[in-house]
Parts: sequence; C-alpha cells; structure tokens
Amino acid sequence: MTASNDDITVVIPCHGYGRFLPEAVHSAIDQRGGRPRVIVVDDGSEDGETRRAYGELPDGVELVRRRRAGVAAARNAGAAAADTRYLLMLDADDRLRPGALSALRAPLDADARLGFAYGDAEFFGAWSGRLAFPDYDPYRLLFRSIVTATSLMRRDLFEAVGGFDSGLPGYEDWDLYLGALEEGWEGRRVPEVVFDYRRHERSRLADDRADYRRRYRAIRAKRSALYAREPEFAASSELGRPARLFYRTWFAWRPLPGGVEQALYRLLFRMAARARASSTSSAKRRAISG
Repeated sequence: MTASNDDITVVIPCHGYGRFLPEAVHSAIDQRGGRPRVIVVDDGSEDGETRRAYGELPDGVELVRRRRAGVAAARNAGAAAADTRYLLMLDADDRLRPGALSALRAPLDADARLGFAYGDAEFFGAWSGRLAFPDYDPYRLLFRSIVTATSLMRRDLFEAVGGFDSGLPGYEDWDLYLGALEEGWEGRRVPEVVFDYRRHERSRLADDRADYRRRYRAIRAKRSALYAREPEFAASSELGRPARLFYRTWFAWRPLPGGVEQALYRLLFRMAARARASSTSSAKRRAISG
C-alpha cells in the first residue's frame, strides 16, 4: 500500500469563489497520510478577489486557466492535467476533513473491483446538519443521486466513462456514476463525514431543480440500456418492494416544487442537528454527574 497520497490528485474548479478557495486548497494539502497533488482550475473568473487568490496559491499547487465553460468542463480539464491513478473533485467553496483521503482510499486499495469510494458530508454556511448517504446500491442509483462529485475514484473509471457531461449541469456527477455502473464498476460508502459542504442561501442546486424532470429524462435517454436492467438491479437490492416504489416515484420524479423541497430538507437537517446537539449535551451531563 502506498504510504502517502502522492498517487491522488484533488481537482478544485473555481469560478468567482476566491474568498473560499484558500480553505478548500489547504484542506487538501493538509491531509493526514501525506499531501496529494492539487490542481486548481480557473473557470474563467474575472473578479479581482478570485484573481488575487490564484496569485497567492501555496507552492506546489498547480493552476490551469481556461475560458468559462462550467464546472463539468473545469473538472474534466483538471483531470486531463493529472497523471495519478486516483482523482477527487472538490468544489472551491467546500472543505475536506483532515482524514478524508486516508478513509476513502482504504477500500480502493483493498479491493480492485471498486471504482470509487464516498462518504458523508456536514453542512455549514446557510444550512447545518449531516448529509448521510445510503450505502451503495445500483438500484438506488438509478432513481436518486446518492453520491456527490467529491468521491475518490480511479482514473481508469473516469476515462472509461468519458468524464463529466457538460450537457447535464447540476446532474453531471449522477450521470458519471451511472456511467461507471454501466462500465461494470462498483462503489463503496465509508460511514463517516469526509467533507464539509457549504450551502448558500441560493444555491445552484435549487436553480437546477426548476428543470429537474427534463434533466432526469435526458439521463434516462442517455443511459437507456442501463435503465432496461432495472429488474436485475432490483433482484440484487436490499430494498423491499415498498422502498423500491418510493425510489421510483418520490426520488425519481420529485413531485414537490424545488423551492418547497429545499425548504423541507433544510428544516429536517436543522432539526436533526439540534437533536444530535441535545443528545451530546445530555451525555456530557450524565458523564459529569456519574
């Protein structure tokens, strides 16, 4: 097993996020287990703050400049500039946890059948709470995006799929993992928080939800051969019939308007965070009194 992370490249696309970029970069280079290669991709930023941030990048961090083409194209450009066997995409306003790479690489180093490993996220900024993803299940993946772009993936997988599809903004990561499934790769969830996910008051995700159904239909059309294998994936899934129905309806077609759904999720995550904080506080009081 490799003793360091020099076989990993962290790709950080950035457009106008200069005020957040230093946090993202340092969260990557300060990883336990060793420093990975870090590539920042300037996706046509024009504001002075971001341009200054590019000029102040730490030694050894590479900068790839390109015209504005969107996050999918920027990630692809960063991957093209990398030569390591593992890749990880990190948005410029997010942060890796210190042990993220060590935790994510462990299952990949141990099992050559795995194409990628992912973990949970912790919201910060406008939202709070833990975003806990389900364990990897191809059936779930058909109807719900259960993995963020911030997974550790093999370069072979990325090249086999062809990278991120710029024609599916907001859902290019979901499409990538569906492509990986189509190519025969499996994933593995690591049950711990591996990155901090910044949520803004108005996010790109909320904007994309306005035409979610159109994007979902496009994904189904592109991956029609994969969706034709639904019975196969249903047979191997741990989900029962009611749960599979829920995935095919609620998660697949999203009946609520995007704004309503986002408000509901925000409330649920806030309530869960308060419940965890209350539970932790009670445990501390019991420990003290005991």
